[in-house]
Amino acid sequence: MSDVIEAAVAALNEKIEGGFDGSAKFLIEDEGGIVIDADGARASDDDADVTLTADAETFKAMMDGELNPTAAFMTGKLSVDGDMGLAMKLGSILG
Repeated sequence: MSDVIEAAVAALNEKIEGGFDGSAKFLIEDEGGIVIDADGARASDDDADVTLTADAETFKAMMDGELNPTAAFMTGKLSVDGDMGLAMKLGSILG
């Protein structure tokens, strides 16, 4: 597992205390995938209800609170495939 994925899993588990209702996958370009569900966040490439794709820099900025996930989506830095409602719910947890 890459250092980026390992750090992202730890950061996500802090932010989503107690799991997430549904399943979401972050694909971090050139690094790998992270799945978030009722069990928390883990490195995985499993299927999910929604998949969010971004580069490592964009993902880090969202985790650090420097970039709002909605703004990232609107500017094309974040792509969403699947359940937009879950993506918005996850965005409110992260942002």
